[in-house]
Amino acid sequence: MPWPGAPRLEPIDFDDLEGFGADDHLTAFRCFERSARALVERRPDARTARPRSDGLLAAARSVVGSSVTDRAGARRFFETWFSPYRIVPEPPGAGFLTGYYEPCVQGAREEAGDFCWPILARPDDLVSIAPGEAPAGFPEGVSGARRLPDGSFAPYDDRRAIERQRRNAIVWLNDPVEAFLIHVQGSAQVEFAGGRRARLAYDGRNGLPYTSIGRILIETGEIAESAMSLESLKAGLRAAGLSEGERGLELMRRNRSFVFFRLVEDFDPLLGPVAGAGVALTPLRSIAVDRAVWSYGLPFWIEADLPWADESARPFRRLMIAQDTGSAIVGPARADIFFGSGGAAGARAGAIRHPGAFAVFLPVGDEP
Repeated sequence: MPWPGAPRLEPIDFDDLEGFGADDHLTAFRCFERSARALVERRPDARTARPRSDGLLAAARSVVGSSVTDRAGARRFFETWFSPYRIVPEPPGAGFLTGYYEPCVQGAREEAGDFCWPILARPDDLVSIAPGEAPAGFPEGVSGARRLPDGSFAPYDDRRAIERQRRNAIVWLNDPVEAFLIHVQGSAQVEFAGGRRARLAYDGRNGLPYTSIGRILIETGEIAESAMSLESLKAGLRAAGLSEGERGLELMRRNRSFVFFRLVEDFDPLLGPVAGAGVALTPLRSIAVDRAVWSYGLPFWIEADLPWADESARPFRRLMIAQDTGSAIVGPARADIFFGSGGAAGARAGAIRHPGAFAVFLPVGDEP
C-alpha cells in the first residue's frame, strides 16, 4: 500500500540487477545483521526514520540465531525475504550519490593555544522533531526547536549564533575547517596529547536546513565542478580566511545547520561510528538515506561508476544497507556512501558526486 509521498517503484527480478550474482552477499548480510539485532532488541534510533514494517521485522527476526555462514546462504536470505524494485526518480535519471567518512583529528580537552575552536555538547533546551511531527505553525523544513519556559517551541539558533555563544564545549580543535567537516560527516575520532583517542558521536542538531558550501563555491565559479573534492573545499575555505568577518568563516556560516556531539571515551576503533539507526556503520556497505522516505535496515542495490577504490572511476555494483540519514540526503534516489575512517577514506568519499541507479529491496508482503 503506497504511503504519502511514496516513490515510484517498478518491480524487477534479481537477475535484472547488473552484477548481483558476483557481489559479496555475506558481507552485506553481516551489515544487515547489525540492523536486524537492533530492531529485534528495540534499540532506539539516534535519528527517527520511517517506521519499520512488519515484513522488515519478520526478516530481522529470521536473522537472529541464523546459521548463514557463506555467500550462497546470504544470497538465499535476501532472495527469500525481499523483492527488488527499481526506484524511478523524478526527473528521470536524477539518482545521485555522494560519500562521507569519519574524520580523525587532533584535539584538546581544554582551550589552549591553537586549540581554540570548540565542539559543543547537546544543550538541555534542544528538542529534536521527527519527520511529520512539527508543532502546528512551525516553519516547514525545521527539525529542531528550543523549548521555552512556558512549554512552547521556537526554532533553534543558527550556526553563527551558536558559534559565538560557545557554550558546553567538550573538545577543542585547532582548525575551524575540520570542525565544520565533523558537523557535515556526523562523527569523528579525536586524538589527544599522549595518544589517547575518543570518538565524537552525533547527539542532535539545531534542525535548520542544510546548505552545501561546496555547491556555493561551484555556483560562484570559485571551484569548477569537475575539480571539486574534499581537499579543494578545504583549501578554498582556508584561502578565503577563517577569522571573524573573513569570507571562509562566513561561507561556513551560510550553512545554518549545526550539529552537537557527545564524547565516547571507550570505543572500538575497528567498528565504524554509531549513526542514525543506532548501529555501527560498515565501510562501503552502509548508506545514509532520506529518513522521511525510507526505513532504516532496508537493503538497496546501487549501480554506478565511481572512483571508489582510487582516482579512476570503475563499476560499483553493490548491495547496501540503509543505516544512517543526513539533512542533505533528500529524495528516494539519493544516498550517501560511508567510506570508513581517516584521511584515505575522506579522500575517496570527497570525490563522490555521481549519478547512480537504485533498487530497493522491500520485504515480501510489503509490495507497493
